[in-house]
Amino acid sequence: MAESTSQPAHFDDAPRGPSTPASGGPRHRWVWVVVVVLVVAAGGYFLFQRLHAAAARPETAATPPPIMAGLVTAQQGDIGIYVNALGAVTPCNTVSVKSRVDGQLVKVNYAEGQVIHAGDPLVEIDAAPFQAALLQVEGQFARDSALLENARLDLARYQEAYAKNAVPKQQLDTQLATVHQYEGVVKIDQGQVNNAQVQLAYCHITAPLSGRVGLRLVDAGNLVHASDANPLVVITELQPITVVFSVAEDYLPQIQQQLRAGHTLVVDAFDRAQTKKLATGTLQTLDNQIDQTTGTVKLKALFANEDEALFPNQFVNARLLVDTLHHVTLVPNTVIQHSADRAFVYVLQPDQTVAVQTITVGATDGTVSAVEGLAPGAQMAADNFNRLTDGAKVVARASATNAAGRAAAPKTTRKKPPQ
Repeated sequence: MAESTSQPAHFDDAPRGPSTPASGGPRHRWVWVVVVVLVVAAGGYFLFQRLHAAAARPETAATPPPIMAGLVTAQQGDIGIYVNALGAVTPCNTVSVKSRVDGQLVKVNYAEGQVIHAGDPLVEIDAAPFQAALLQVEGQFARDSALLENARLDLARYQEAYAKNAVPKQQLDTQLATVHQYEGVVKIDQGQVNNAQVQLAYCHITAPLSGRVGLRLVDAGNLVHASDANPLVVITELQPITVVFSVAEDYLPQIQQQLRAGHTLVVDAFDRAQTKKLATGTLQTLDNQIDQTTGTVKLKALFANEDEALFPNQFVNARLLVDTLHHVTLVPNTVIQHSADRAFVYVLQPDQTVAVQTITVGATDGTVSAVEGLAPGAQMAADNFNRLTDGAKVVARASATNAAGRAAAPKTTRKKPPQ
């Protein structure tokens, strides 16, 4: 019995191995806790440093840098209201010179495209037949004139004889009728002489007006007739010259008001691209009716054309000045910006920022416009519009400011029709 009870006590005192799980568990848990605490502390430290750095430079992050921009100044001046129209250059006179007699063309005295003056010789037609005809009628005229002279002498004798009752009254009256008969014959002869002289003069064709001759249509040696359909030469007057253009009937009352007041309306002629002014003239007249198919009325302007910048049948852009606005605010078109419902400019403020200023655009000439809502002398941004906003700070670009000012200054005298 005593031996059996002592054996269990022997098994309880036996030593345990070092690899049992319960022997190292608490130490491993503390290691992981320390690692997590260190990671959290490091993350908090770095976050604190970034927030502190951001708080140390609040002005740099909130204020954008100034924007470089050119500036222009609104000017006060005059600007005109124009009516734009497409016109055609029309000569004041165009003459198709034809022969008035039949004959052979023996000489051409002009060169193609030559500028000639009234009275200059153009062509010569063989005059020999007409000189012979003139000589014939002159001889007949001389013969009949001699017969008339003899009849008048006989009449004088009969009158003396009748006074002495030497001849009857009937013979005197017959002689008087003979004198009248010869007087009529002499008049007929005189008419024939004059006609022959005219026909002879028609052989020497001269320029009826000054202008430019066209290409030669008939060469020397050809037979020409008064009934020919084609002319010998065409002469076009170039100085002065006119431009005919059409404007909408809505402008007619305004144009008539200016004409009734005795004002001279100026018309400028520009090339097809409207970039070069060819000539300046004055409105001469307007048509007497409106074209119902187009609702327009034709106007004619007269140009001196001293430099021959205008050529017949040339298409030009005519600009008619119908009124002038005085003492208005003028700005370059390049500074005017447009949104969906308004036009505006960026106006420079005293604190060197720009403010959006709404304006109303009036007359314009392509480079300068008259505006309302802006005072003369105001400075406006001239470029960098894609970066500008209301309240943006700007720095003036000196070179751009001067260039814009020089470009805008002369435009106070330019004029443009309303769009």
